[in-house]
Amino acid sequence: MAGTAVLLGMIGVAQPIADAQQPDTTSVQPSFTQGEAQSGITMLYQWKGNNPRTANVGTITSPDGREWMVPAKTHFQTAMKAPDLYNEANGVEPTGIADVDLESIPVIDAGGDELFAAYVFGDNYFEIYVNGELLAIDPVPMTPFNSSVIRFRAQRPLTIAIMGVDWEERLGLGFEKFKGASFHQGDAGLVAVVKDAAGETIAVTDASWKAQTFYTAPLKTKDCLVLKGSLRDSSRCSTDDVDDGTTHFAAHWPIPKNWAAVDFDDSGWPNAAIFTNEFVGVDNKPAYTNFTDLFDDPKADGKFIWSSSLVHDNLVLMRKTIGDRHNE
Repeated sequence: MAGTAVLLGMIGVAQPIADAQQPDTTSVQPSFTQGEAQSGITMLYQWKGNNPRTANVGTITSPDGREWMVPAKTHFQTAMKAPDLYNEANGVEPTGIADVDLESIPVIDAGGDELFAAYVFGDNYFEIYVNGELLAIDPVPMTPFNSSVIRFRAQRPLTIAIMGVDWEERLGLGFEKFKGASFHQGDAGLVAVVKDAAGETIAVTDASWKAQTFYTAPLKTKDCLVLKGSLRDSSRCSTDDVDDGTTHFAAHWPIPKNWAAVDFDDSGWPNAAIFTNEFVGVDNKPAYTNFTDLFDDPKADGKFIWSSSLVHDNLVLMRKTIGDRHNE
């Protein structure tokens, strides 16, 4: 059932990387589409509570004949849902980390004997891999804003790969509805903290992560997008809401089939951009603010990361490799 954590007993099994969307490519040239997706519309999830939203996916075809799923091709209908840290939709609303029964969270086998816990808050949706294995996916694609905790056993070094999706309601355009505006440009961001069995933080999201965008919208004009080497920079594009955005453009790039693998070469990807809590706007989201001692620990402060633009970049892949105990 959508929005409900799937518990595969106390030991879950990580899933191998699934089929690729497109072959690997080093080309910086995107495929552009214009207008709203009209085909293959499927509802994945609907939230009818405060700030009701419906998370749909659809397909759109670019002039070069490629079909793109927007906002992203996900494993939402097939993969294990990440257990809740905080999720209003499931009635899981602890006031802080002390109220969370960590031992009740199932442990996923990712091919190792060391125990870890990953805490993730994503705006809006994430899928997390460790050493090439899909561990779990966000149980809520859009709203309500939620956070998750994923316990797993793995072998160091750890290659953590996360797909982040900023969901949209105008499929293929990157717009959402907001306070009466039908063409509002929403924003994104993701923060994660990984701890070992002793409770020591071994990784946080920061500027040392790699982050690359694969779907960027809305673009009022194509030429606002700066392409240079592996850089796909949309930060100069307009962020203004509009009365009618149906003629705006979107840029799409194929996702490498092995992007989450340990041996994938991400050296050409840009480093992640970091954003402040204030810029992301999490001060009214208890899925985050109830756990600031976790995410904002002064000794290991997890930063909100994304690619060049929180507003325009809607499908972002992020990676980080964590060494052994002596070389973290």
